[in-house]
Amino acid sequence: MHELELAGRQLARMRSMNRYYHERFFGDIRTVTMLILGLFVAGWALTPEVFLLIPVVALLGANQTAFDASYLIFSRHYSAVLEDEINSAMRKRVLVGAEMEDRYLFRLGARKIVVAGLGKDFTWFGWMTLLYTAVGLGSFGAGLALGWSTLVEAGTGWAVFYIAALAAITIASVLVGLWWFVTGAGERRLSEVTDSRFGHPVSDYQARRWPEDAA
Repeated sequence: MHELELAGRQLARMRSMNRYYHERFFGDIRTVTMLILGLFVAGWALTPEVFLLIPVVALLGANQTAFDASYLIFSRHYSAVLEDEINSAMRKRVLVGAEMEDRYLFRLGARKIVVAGLGKDFTWFGWMTLLYTAVGLGSFGAGLALGWSTLVEAGTGWAVFYIAALAAITIASVLVGLWWFVTGAGERRLSEVTDSRFGHPVSDYQARRWPEDAA
């Protein structure tokens, strides 16, 4: 099979996965949002113990959506490299999907909070990501505050266990998320593969999509 045809097939496959990961990402956000709203209603209408489930659901939801985003970054990164390879082979930039996604959604290879670009890379996609993050943090705090009296009434042992477990998972999630996303550790691993397989660093692709940075 011709290399260009093979690259085209791989690109089509990655583009389909890209769509799937987008759907999973926002589908999980909607599911977690509706579940948290339902728990608030149940806490007020039925029993306040339910409020203590809200921080757990918010924390698990944050991890799940970040997990979805990690696959989205993977598929976009591979798609971008394949597009550049095909464009180079054709000696014409006929494929611009990766460049448009970089500009309009979020930029690959740049520092960001999961998929929310910072500074000049900030977009509406980033705003929605930060908005849902803020809602999750607010729900986490509100659920803990509303369920606090119930937690105290349950006894010291249960209170210590709940707080310790919640704090441990929260701190671990934040630290791992900072390492993987904000410091760019995850994308660097992808770059290591593309650098070795395609023969030139991913910065070359970025320079073509962001020529002003190379100037």
